[in-house]
Amino acid sequence: MKERILELLEAKKYPEIAAMVKDMNPADAAVLLEELPQSNMPIVFRLLPKELAADAFAYMDGDTQEVLIQGFTEKELDEVMEEMFLDDTVDMIEEMPANVVKRILRHVDEETRKMINQVLNYPKDSAGSIMTMEYVDLKRSMTVEQAFERIRATGLDSETVYTCYVTDSRRKLEGIVTVRELLLSPKTAVLRDIMETNVKFVSTHTDQEEAARLLSKYDFLALPVVDAEERLVGIVTVDDAIDVIQEEATEDIEKMAAIAPSDKPYIKTSVFETWRKRVPWLLFLMISATFTSGIIISYEDALAANLVLSSFIPMLMDTGGNSGSQSSTTIIRGLSLGEIRYIDVPRVIFKESAVAMLCGLTLAVTNFGKLMLIDHVSMLIAAVVCFTLVVVVLVSNVVGGTLPILAKRLGFDPTVMASPLITTIVDAVALIIYFNIAKLLLGI
Repeated sequence: MKERILELLEAKKYPEIAAMVKDMNPADAAVLLEELPQSNMPIVFRLLPKELAADAFAYMDGDTQEVLIQGFTEKELDEVMEEMFLDDTVDMIEEMPANVVKRILRHVDEETRKMINQVLNYPKDSAGSIMTMEYVDLKRSMTVEQAFERIRATGLDSETVYTCYVTDSRRKLEGIVTVRELLLSPKTAVLRDIMETNVKFVSTHTDQEEAARLLSKYDFLALPVVDAEERLVGIVTVDDAIDVIQEEATEDIEKMAAIAPSDKPYIKTSVFETWRKRVPWLLFLMISATFTSGIIISYEDALAANLVLSSFIPMLMDTGGNSGSQSSTTIIRGLSLGEIRYIDVPRVIFKESAVAMLCGLTLAVTNFGKLMLIDHVSMLIAAVVCFTLVVVVLVSNVVGGTLPILAKRLGFDPTVMASPLITTIVDAVALIIYFNIAKLLLGI
């Protein structure tokens, strides 16, 4: 479609473009606009129907939004801001330069401006920072018929009408009721008799990842957010939760690869910024890896006596690192999903030890056959290598399984204990184990 749009733009056949894009999904329209040259973006945007244009605008990345805002007339900016939901507006403002933010705020009413400032004041990555204040609130004394009248009156400006929240005169959350329950109840039924009072909610300072986890756990479309006095101040919707889950997963993956997290997509991140995100961890890991060289030097006499021992060092270090990485990755994922807690440390140690013994013995038996049949080493050397394999895998699994839990317990992000750091620790431990077993069995 992009190529066809560009052809029509070249021929200035704007009615045909308008006919092509008028029924597009907002997300697809946003992708189309982002792929167009910057000079063509405003033209195609103006050809979209008013409501579709506003919805598509909310799906665009910050750079595309900024380009369009710079080209908007005052009327066009008014129309877009009027159609956008509060949480989308806040997300956009957080990415815009100060001069653009000032222009945006001039085109929202005083009440909306106050709500925007309130959301922006909540801690970063909290439920309050991603919630929207546009929801349907009802009173427990309302009948079903009155509830529907209220939904019709306020639903147009609410992000969701399917789940409605019952509050008292002080906005304290008392219960929830769904449109499904309202539709299936008599018109004269009173909300106090049909509402759900066992309400799951989060506070404005709850971590956004926890809010997203609760939405996933209970299959909610929206989750109420309350203040310190349990007064309803907003809701977190499932679309925002999906964004949070995606952002957190990306951040964890980057940390596990020893890269400082970035807010920008890879393609839009400059070479210098990518270098700045990667090099600190590379420097740290390089310096920490020098301890491995120190360990090898300290066992120089043992190596001189049996030079064949040195040929198995890479295999032992790699196996230990791989085992530790498998263990740490599994535990970190369990921590992020709330499946593993600090009290589970004994169970984790027992399970990882059992798994390590099975894996270690399997590797040792296989390796023993290779050493004897292919490498033709002495049985004593083979015994040293294979026994070391079992011990290294055991230690690696325990280290990889417990360090992320301990890190979280101490208030650190467990992902920093992922593959690169675990591998560096295990490499050093593997060498110490290897040379001490060699000295014990070979008498060197």
